[in-house]
Amino acid sequence: MKVEQALGGSLSRLCLLSGYSRQAYYKRRLLEEHVPLKEDLLVQQVIGYRELQPHIGGRKLYFLMGPFMKLHCLSIGRDGFFRMLGKYGLLNKRRRGKPQTTDSNHWMKKYPDLSKKLVPVRSEQVWVSDITYLELCNQDAYLSLITDAYSRKIVGFYVSESLAAEGCICALQMALDGRKGNEELMHHSDRGTQYCCNDYVKMLQDNGVNISMTQSGDPRDNAIAERVNGILKMELLKPSFTDLDDARAAVMQAVNIYNYLRPHSSISMLTPALVHTRKLKVKRCWKNYYKKKPGKEAVREG
Repeated sequence: MKVEQALGGSLSRLCLLSGYSRQAYYKRRLLEEHVPLKEDLLVQQVIGYRELQPHIGGRKLYFLMGPFMKLHCLSIGRDGFFRMLGKYGLLNKRRRGKPQTTDSNHWMKKYPDLSKKLVPVRSEQVWVSDITYLELCNQDAYLSLITDAYSRKIVGFYVSESLAAEGCICALQMALDGRKGNEELMHHSDRGTQYCCNDYVKMLQDNGVNISMTQSGDPRDNAIAERVNGILKMELLKPSFTDLDDARAAVMQAVNIYNYLRPHSSISMLTPALVHTRKLKVKRCWKNYYKKKPGKEAVREG
């Protein structure tokens, strides 16, 4: 008892000399013990999300963690969350590199761009298509994708071992088989041979789908399709696959996660599958972090 009183008296004198109260000292001690526990809970939850979505971005990860933090009375800001990810090596590094998948220098008919200034207001109004590559052990495979421009849902996909039109045709057939309504629909793509060939064009025309194509090689002319390619490859797919069957299985899983689990910042942080099947009022929940502000631009020019 005397020892405890002596220690308490020494602590009081030390706190008095440092300008802090004993209450503040114990509060600081409690905080120091709480922070590692909080970080451990958050890191374990992050690892759980990363098992399904290995390369999901930090902002979407922070959004997904919201209910968990609320349930466990944990509070951390976005910047603090990013610092924690960096501290434990959980920040993602972007993969670069893309081989050529489009050949628009051909004799086949090219169609005009009907998508300029068109903002979709419903599902099955505009479909966008593109092809990206997947790296196998000894060669490349090619993933053909068709995405609904309004809901951002991937409605058709196929992995083929060549750039022949058959892969795109299979993806288109999947999209058409899953089509629910019969309202006017536009198909937008680049001017690659796969999309200009007779079989692909005839399938679109037979199903009453309007054909639209980009007029240049600028990826911004087909930005939604390019963005979906990037999400799958940067967030949901591993860098390489052992063979074609491995790639196909991984793509099927990635598409399901993208459609049904991943929140999308262009559709009110909802999932594409939810928006695709319901009439919901959605809004963009992202901003361009790289866009120059008018005021700053004016200063530079002045």
